[in-house]
Amino acid sequence: MTAKDIDMPAPVSRMPSSLRAVRNIAVFLMRSPPSAFGLIVVAVLVATAVFAPLIAPYSPYAQNLTNVLQPPGNGHLFGTDELGRDIFSRLVWGSRITLTIIFLVSIVVGPIGLIVGTTSGYFGGRFDTLMMRITDIFLSFPSLILALAFVAALGPSLNNAIIAIALTAWPPIARLARAETMTFRKADYIAAARLQGASPMRIIVKSIMPMCLPSVMIRLTLNMATVILTAAGLGFLGLGAQPPMPEWGAMIATGRRYMIDSWWLVTFPGIAILSVSLAFNLLGDGLRDALDPKQMNRR
Repeated sequence: MTAKDIDMPAPVSRMPSSLRAVRNIAVFLMRSPPSAFGLIVVAVLVATAVFAPLIAPYSPYAQNLTNVLQPPGNGHLFGTDELGRDIFSRLVWGSRITLTIIFLVSIVVGPIGLIVGTTSGYFGGRFDTLMMRITDIFLSFPSLILALAFVAALGPSLNNAIIAIALTAWPPIARLARAETMTFRKADYIAAARLQGASPMRIIVKSIMPMCLPSVMIRLTLNMATVILTAAGLGFLGLGAQPPMPEWGAMIATGRRYMIDSWWLVTFPGIAILSVSLAFNLLGDGLRDALDPKQMNRR
């Protein structure tokens, strides 16, 4: 008998399970055209924000009063604004502002909503009633109106706009985490953890929160469209990023005075807001299908 006659075991993949899961999700998303569109647009947004100095041909703040309101072309891909600034360069640098808003709101909203929802769902009783009534107060107002109230109290600035958006975006996450927790808290593995002497906080952090993470991540992704639109709305009203920052909503606000004759001032920032918002919605729908246990079992 030779070595060739011996059945050798199949090689075991050395890729970590987390990376393998991310790869499987990416492959699943790319199989669906809407999800693939969302993933590609978000990837382009991230790449544009990271490599903005290399992509933008001009400084977003450089003014040229001899070259104002120039249409697309002649060395300016998207034309120039009322101060002669290159619109394409301002859109590229504005992607950094958009990505910063998304990142900061996510790292604030996700943990707050997850903590409030899981603790309320696990402990129940008066604590749950109190936390859910506070959540209902936030949910009773439209997010943009509530964000306007917070920014009006804090003062117009990009940082205050991020704080205001974060304060209005956590209640849906808390509601979702609470609903998930109420389905898990009576599970057998939770009862086994209690019998072993695990504290309530250990059970919440180690056993319940990981089970809620997929749903929370999907909800966060779907919320990003609302976050982008709210930030653009605050910038449009002059309560978010202040001039001369190249924020997309603020660019539309300054360009609306010239939009009759210079359509490119509002068209290209509007397309950017529409594309990114749509991309996050489509990506969230794709993630919901990718993280569905039934879909995972089929794969």
